[in-house]
Parts: sequence; C-alpha cells; structure tokens
Amino acid sequence: MSAGKVCVREVLVATPGEKVREAARRMQKADVGSLVVLDLDRRPVGILTDRDITLRCVAEGLDPEQTMVSAVMTAPAVCVPESTPIEDTLSRMVGIPARRLVVTDAAGRLAGILALDDVVELLAEEGDRIGRLLARRRPAI
Repeated sequence: MSAGKVCVREVLVATPGEKVREAARRMQKADVGSLVVLDLDRRPVGILTDRDITLRCVAEGLDPEQTMVSAVMTAPAVCVPESTPIEDTLSRMVGIPARRLVVTDAAGRLAGILALDDVVELLAEEGDRIGRLLARRRPAI
C-alpha cells in the first residue's frame, strides 16, 4: 500500500502571503488543525498548524491581522511522493517532529495529506480483518 492510497485528498490550503487571522478562521470553520501552504504552482512550501499560530504568533505578541502565514508556518513542508510505500512513509515520520506529511504527485504538487492517525486507523482495520480471518479458520472442538 502506498501513501497515495491512504492519504486524505481533500486538503485545505493557504498561501504564504495570506494573513494568519484569515487562515485561522478557515481552520475554525472546517474544524481542522492544519493547512498546507502552497506556492503559485501548487507545490507545498510549508504547513500552518494551530500550534504554529499559538506559539509563533499569539505567544510572540504578533498581530494575526497583520502577520503573514509565511512568518509563522512550519517550513519546509515534509513531503513524500504518493507512490511511496506506507512502510517507508512511516519511517520518514519517525525522523521528524510532526504527525503529518504532505503527499505530492509526480510533478511535486499537492496530492493529499497523511496524518499518523490515518495510518493508525488503517492498521486497526487490517488487524480486525486478520482477526476475523483467524476466527473463521479455528478448528471446531
């Protein structure tokens, strides 16, 4: 299985020049904790998280009405091609201090986002299927 098969394809995005308040309002409305920040060619340049807003904008006393997303986002975005096997994707996640990876297409453009929670959910479903298979194969006593 590949990162492209597991990732979420509907991703909310921001631009580097967007104001933090605008981005935060979109995050609130959609009830999400992050936005992928894209350049004009739809290539990921960073991720803006609710933690970035809290620690790099609010805690530092910056005005979210004036501060641009580029000033507080986590950059660069950590990306994996959508063809990357999920095992390699997990190995990549272990080496970074984040729970999300941006998934890109062959041209390096945004294809989706993969959160650690998505992988855990997949593993739980696979474990459940294996359990049901084993239960069917138990010999009758």
